[in-house]
Amino acid sequence: MMKMRTSQLPGLYKVTVDERQRLVGEATGIAATQIATALASGGLDAATADKFVENVLGVYALPYGVALNVCINDQERVVPMVVEEPSVVAAASSAAKMVRAGGGFHAEIDDPLMISQVQITHVKNASLATSRILSEKAEILTRANRAAPGLVSRGGGARDLEVRMLGEPKDEMIVVHIIVDCRDAMGANLVNTIAEAVADRLAELAVGKVGLRILSNLCDKRCVRVCCRVPAKVLATEHMDGQAVIDGIVNASRFAELDPYRAATHNKGIMNGIDAVVIATGNDWRAVEAGAHAFAARSGRYSPLSIWRRDGDSLIGTIELPLALGTVGGTLRVHPSARLSLKMMGVTDAGDLAKAAASVGLASNLAAVRALATDGIQRGHMALHARAVAVAAGAAGRDVERVAAMIVEARNITVEAACQALAVLHVDGPDDHRDEAIAEA
Repeated sequence: MMKMRTSQLPGLYKVTVDERQRLVGEATGIAATQIATALASGGLDAATADKFVENVLGVYALPYGVALNVCINDQERVVPMVVEEPSVVAAASSAAKMVRAGGGFHAEIDDPLMISQVQITHVKNASLATSRILSEKAEILTRANRAAPGLVSRGGGARDLEVRMLGEPKDEMIVVHIIVDCRDAMGANLVNTIAEAVADRLAELAVGKVGLRILSNLCDKRCVRVCCRVPAKVLATEHMDGQAVIDGIVNASRFAELDPYRAATHNKGIMNGIDAVVIATGNDWRAVEAGAHAFAARSGRYSPLSIWRRDGDSLIGTIELPLALGTVGGTLRVHPSARLSLKMMGVTDAGDLAKAAASVGLASNLAAVRALATDGIQRGHMALHARAVAVAAGAAGRDVERVAAMIVEARNITVEAACQALAVLHVDGPDDHRDEAIAEA
């Protein structure tokens, strides 16, 4: 009998990479050998990479980890994350565990609608041009669908048309939006093809000239919304009770709502989680970043993508942002690690993937604002960073953890201190001189 899928794997960080592959494989129904093969050397060889981009010299690998404890709409998700920053995976997993105590994440998503933009210039009468285009909406949508027969056969296609007048009359410019249901594709190539197919007819109707024909990465018709409830008791730290932590997190949220300088860093913490999932699944993280930050500024003032509020003895978190992700086409066709990621998560469509990414983003944000409201962001972050410092100093095997522990304890997380700690480990001497030696480095 197949073991039931779970995202709860206590102590996963304590075991070897091989053992993690086995445990995650058992939790997700994937053979450990399949995981190992798909992730070997970053999952991509130079010959395959040469087909991705130009002037290839080789491949550049990043760590591939998994966020644990993620439960979305009562479904367990082991969520792959590709990220180089220490503490991001651990923080997301820890925060997701807190969210579980309040019932997990609850997510919903819009239909996968993307915007295909056609700019028309030299328009002498924008109002008349708008009327003429709208009167021929059915014909234009038919033209659009003829340009993407495969998408139409999968249940997608052009759904609507909008006309926007830009600038002042002297600018002589309008833009037409063709609203396209992309199904499980991210949709960039599809909507660009559609823009090309309808551009000449739109210019004819507007009595103008064709300008740019391109998708918009501000896909605000394709938003995902996630909320969670976190009981006060699980937010408590060694030095602060849960009620005080809630007050601190709400204060951090209000700070971001009132100050765009803080909001930018608040949102960076969210994107730590989202980008890592997007990269792991072979999606376009630059497009996601562009859309998220444009959405954050849609009111004319840059704002946080997530909000935290108190509700009795619980903390309530909400997030909304556009997420155009795909589970078919593009990199997924040829990158074994991207295909593995989708299988590991158990997602069935692009909507499921977007819900998972946004949930991990909200978890990452919770971890960051909780740390800021309590012990400060550096304590946990630098403790994990210490391992990388130990490796840079030449530590290997078990010495990595030992050196990391020594420099954290001495509160001197530098390569120089790690070199000194490594030297101390390899000479006979009393332990009580170690911190003194490190502190002097």
